[in-house]
Amino acid sequence: TGLFTLLALIPLFWIIGYVVSKGSQYINLDFFTQLPRPMGMAGGGVLHAIEGTLLLTVLAGLFSIPPGLLAAFYAAYQPNTPLGTAIRFGTDVLSGVPSIVIGIFAYALVVKPQGHYSALAGGVALAILMLPTIIRTTEEMLKLVPHALREGSLALGSPEWRTALKVTLPAAFNGIITGFILGLARASGETAPLLFTALGNDRFEIGQIVQGGIQGGQSFLMILKNIFEQPVDSLPLTLYKYTQQPFPERINQSWAVALVLMAIVLITNIFARVWVQYRSAKLRG
Repeated sequence: TGLFTLLALIPLFWIIGYVVSKGSQYINLDFFTQLPRPMGMAGGGVLHAIEGTLLLTVLAGLFSIPPGLLAAFYAAYQPNTPLGTAIRFGTDVLSGVPSIVIGIFAYALVVKPQGHYSALAGGVALAILMLPTIIRTTEEMLKLVPHALREGSLALGSPEWRTALKVTLPAAFNGIITGFILGLARASGETAPLLFTALGNDRFEIGQIVQGGIQGGQSFLMILKNIFEQPVDSLPLTLYKYTQQPFPERINQSWAVALVLMAIVLITNIFARVWVQYRSAKLRG
């Protein structure tokens, strides 16, 4: 078992080492603070992709976490009802749907009625991808909470919603947060759905949009609309596009993008593990 465990870890460390060795050569301050330069010119950065990734991830979290949390509570509390069974079955099916199919669905749902690509459409697509992870992890964590806690709260006269909010949720909080973080990590690394929704935008920069809106006397809601309702880029989408171009500068930067994206996913997963261990140790102490 130790030998096969080592064999399973070799590809992981091989990929990490190779990407670090290739991508670290092209990492510099301009890479994080500047927009891309025209094709064939050296320099520039991927600020647009970093901002787009953060924006899409935040939107996906806002769209998926509340309904996913509520659906998980219903599936955990009412497992044998027709709706509870449908939630679990639908979650299993949705987790196996190819991400590109989710992108086409979001295109028909959001992009087609709007008439243009946007960060909003990309956030919807990523939210759909996050839902199975959030629902199943939250449901499993809720099942691990001792029934005596819930029954004791109900016996003291607390209503069901208060018991769920004040007793069950805090008891399962560590595992639920871990599920949220893992769902966000998966969403931040998706490419296929964004081809049909966010599309990509080399000139996207939140600072310029906000500054232009303030100078133009626009309201806060109008500035948000300008941010959400235009195409945006992301690190996976930029990586995909750069690898298709015949310019050495873009190929080199694609390795740097791969390193940044891999670092984000690794740090997110490590943070989730450390968070759980810290909270568990704090509760035991």
